[in-house]
Amino acid sequence: MADPIAPPTEHTALRPGALGVAGIVFLVLAAVAPLTGIVVVASLAVALGNGGGTPMSFFIVAAILLLFAVGYAQMSKQLVNAGGFYAFVVKGLGRTGGLIAGLIATLGYNFFVVGTIGTSGFFMQAIIRDLTGLDVHWLVWGLASIVVCFVLARVGVDFSSKVLGVCLVLETLMLVVFDISVLAQTGYDVAAFSPEWVFSGSLPIGLLLAATGFLGFEATALFSEEAKQPLRTIPRATYTAIVAIGIILGVTTWAVVSATGVAQAQATAVEHLPTGDLIFTLAQQYLGGPLTTIMMILLLVSLFAAMLAFHNSATRYLYSLGRARILPQALARTRTNGAPQLAGIVQASFAAIVAVIFAVAGADPIVTLVPAMLGFGTLSVLILQGLAAISIVVYFRRKGDPRWWSTFIAPGIGFLGIAAISILAIVNFDIVAGSQELAIRLMPLLLVLAVIGGIGYGVYLKKSKPAVYDGLSTDLERFSTR
Repeated sequence: MADPIAPPTEHTALRPGALGVAGIVFLVLAAVAPLTGIVVVASLAVALGNGGGTPMSFFIVAAILLLFAVGYAQMSKQLVNAGGFYAFVVKGLGRTGGLIAGLIATLGYNFFVVGTIGTSGFFMQAIIRDLTGLDVHWLVWGLASIVVCFVLARVGVDFSSKVLGVCLVLETLMLVVFDISVLAQTGYDVAAFSPEWVFSGSLPIGLLLAATGFLGFEATALFSEEAKQPLRTIPRATYTAIVAIGIILGVTTWAVVSATGVAQAQATAVEHLPTGDLIFTLAQQYLGGPLTTIMMILLLVSLFAAMLAFHNSATRYLYSLGRARILPQALARTRTNGAPQLAGIVQASFAAIVAVIFAVAGADPIVTLVPAMLGFGTLSVLILQGLAAISIVVYFRRKGDPRWWSTFIAPGIGFLGIAAISILAIVNFDIVAGSQELAIRLMPLLLVLAVIGGIGYGVYLKKSKPAVYDGLSTDLERFSTR
């Protein structure tokens, strides 16, 4: 019998072997939220980007990310850590570089969750009101969603992956039905891939917006400590996620521009931009009323799945920084099932509090809250991807690795592509954030503060807490020979 006086054992380890390739892919693709990507991202890309040539934008971005993933796979075969990309940066650019990346990642993912509260709340209020007549304030729906996400995450990441898997299958099936319906009734127009349309409108903006559709794929690294055979699982899950996202978004966008007419795609998308109902309007035509209603319901499921996936990711960044003692070490506590305990509470509470502040201020969620949070989160993750890409190149060059293609050329090209998209995001942040408000356009300055703060914090740790500073290369990089 256990000694009733003995203090309880403190758990600080995630649950190893909880996730296979499929589980991680479900977690990642749920964060991408394919249906949300089509309803929101693809519609914006067609309207503001290269119109009828937008499908090619998704495929180009997929190719860039696959090149990056070649080097990413080589690094993942050596590195097992819940810190995700910022653990890569420690190895390539040093402890202070990794600290900066960790702060940027933590900011980005936590703001992402705030944005999903606004998005989920707004669409739940609108769709449930239209379908049932029940009109509940968006904040109530948004807070209810984050509470459910928090509870599911506490049950364990393997359970979350099962829930997200069901959500993902349902929303993907709906997109497949739409794609087949357009193919059968109208056919796909190959003109969408002609230079005339690929380079029409603004290809740079098209690439930038298409890149936002892939945000979340990088979360594969966050779950490496919970993966079965992580040295094999993480690279496979990453390739699978990028290819799946590229096919789902690229093909469905091709169906969309074929349905509207390649030449008329941009004008049609611009016309529907104020109401955001381009996809639902096409669904009415190609699927009919009942299936369109199902699509609207599945959009809510898709939004919830994205919230749950981003909550899991943001929680693991807080957990990792706590374990490294960069943030309070209490954040590293886990439940007996390996789910982060205090980090989950802090993450959900932060997101809820920020959403409440916006609501109390009378801000419109879809006009103010969502663009500010998701726009900043998008930029943060793009910067994080770029830092990880250059870190991979630097790390393998320092080692003198002879595999030039997989450790230099492919990830180097991937870095250049990601860097170009990141610069576009900064220059066109008003488009990324969907707002011309000065306060929102100045949000990228938070990343500058993260850089300055990271450098200053690194100097402080090195001088005053050398054990913690040294721990950045022992905790954030847990190498494994599994």
